[in-house]
Amino acid sequence: MRGRAKIGLIDYGSGNLRSVAKALQAAGAEPEQIASAPIPVGLDALVLPGVGSFGDSVRHLQERGLFWPIREWLTGPKKFLGICLGYQLLFQTSEESPGVEGLGLFAGRVQRFRAGNLKVPQIGWNRLTWTKEAQERYPGLPDNPYVYFVHSYYPVPEDRSIIAATAEYGDEFAAAVLADNLLATQFHPEKSQENGLAILRQFVSSLT
Repeated sequence: MRGRAKIGLIDYGSGNLRSVAKALQAAGAEPEQIASAPIPVGLDALVLPGVGSFGDSVRHLQERGLFWPIREWLTGPKKFLGICLGYQLLFQTSEESPGVEGLGLFAGRVQRFRAGNLKVPQIGWNRLTWTKEAQERYPGLPDNPYVYFVHSYYPVPEDRSIIAATAEYGDEFAAAVLADNLLATQFHPEKSQENGLAILRQFVSSLT
């Protein structure tokens, strides 16, 4: 029987790492903080959290030598979890930082809410609707859970088949995406209490 999954937790000065690390531990993983290149060998997965702006985060990843190693990891076989800005960075560009290129794993842009009279950023709890594909990949996901969001921007994938969950804030938006070895969420599972832990447990259990 295998031990706890080893997860690399990318530190690029975005903050909030402690709560993400504690949530991963509670979900059964062993997180290891990574503040500069190279990415250690022997990891089962990589987690890219995020609090801050798109452009600043790209710059910090580049300054720490992590931008290209993460991009290479994303094209390989091992698992990846992106959280909030770590989800947005998987796309090509963002309205928040014109002219700055993201990791570009997925085609699409990150846009600001155009939500009329609603407050931006969205701060607080909102309900997810999982796609059939997400529920088949992670059968233990909580049904239509409320999870915690803090964001003004969200990705608009060109390929809608990658969408794992949607939520509504004025308009419907892609709250999570899914690929062969990847899960990424606009919401914060580490702030989403038991529902968030249940989602993290599903990801961690897929590693062993």
